[in-house]
Amino acid sequence: MPDPRIPALGGTPRRPGAREGTARAAFAAFWRSFRQNRSAVLGLGVVAALFLVALFAPLLAPHDPVTQFRDALLLPPAWEKGGRTAYLLGTDPLGRDILSRLIMGARTSLMIGLVVVVAALSIGITLGLIAGYFGGWLDAVIMRVMDVVLAFPSLLLALVLVAILGPGLMNAMIAIAVVLQPHFARLTRASVMAEKGSEYVIAARIAGASTPRLMLRTILPNCLSPLIVQGTLSFSTAILDAAALGFLGLGAQPPTPEWGTMLADAREFILSAWWVVTMPGLAILITVLAINLCGDGLRDVLDPRLKRS
Repeated sequence: MPDPRIPALGGTPRRPGAREGTARAAFAAFWRSFRQNRSAVLGLGVVAALFLVALFAPLLAPHDPVTQFRDALLLPPAWEKGGRTAYLLGTDPLGRDILSRLIMGARTSLMIGLVVVVAALSIGITLGLIAGYFGGWLDAVIMRVMDVVLAFPSLLLALVLVAILGPGLMNAMIAIAVVLQPHFARLTRASVMAEKGSEYVIAARIAGASTPRLMLRTILPNCLSPLIVQGTLSFSTAILDAAALGFLGLGAQPPTPEWGTMLADAREFILSAWWVVTMPGLAILITVLAINLCGDGLRDVLDPRLKRS
């Protein structure tokens, strides 16, 4: 029986809309399975709202996030005694509006997560494809390098890399991407090794497919499910690591509105001005929790073992 993952070499050609219809049907089946997990749908809604906030941040922020209002230092939220409606979540020690900084910080944090995951995915998939497909000494060298990277605690290694490269947002993203890419490399390698001996790969090779086509067009699409789940979970890890580096003064530099930097600026006011610490902390908590819920939902839908169970 022919493998459904390879196109027939002959026979009746497909209708022009057949591929689009198949894609719509696959998405509909995916959404039916995904929406059964209510927590995952809730997480998806929160993540979508955060992306909209980040996209329209300049329009939604009531004030400039770096403007200092000298007559409004450490004002409490509007519902507390002494608060003002002009500053709904209060102000920080320099008189900057916390709500505006949170909104603009969402843009910074989500941008960090996207850039880091795309970079880690690109590097990891490339190395994993090469190691899994060719094997031999090339596989051994790549995997031993990945083992060395994984032998260090992720945050500690990121700290060392940022200390070498110098503090800054771009260097922090590079360091976090280097730390996260071994997970994608190992996942890709394992999936490629499982797939490269399959009948559809052998048939494509006999049909004359080149090595790059076999790797990128034949094998890689069938390895994407675990990579999508890992990418979603690494998104939240990147945001947490970037916030940690910002808190330590090695990530985004003041006055850039970034949640970790906001926490660092508020350390000495934990007892006297709770809102300065609580608001960015809640932003990080809600964002990471929502992304993890989405990742769990994707894992439940895309993992065939969970489907069978």
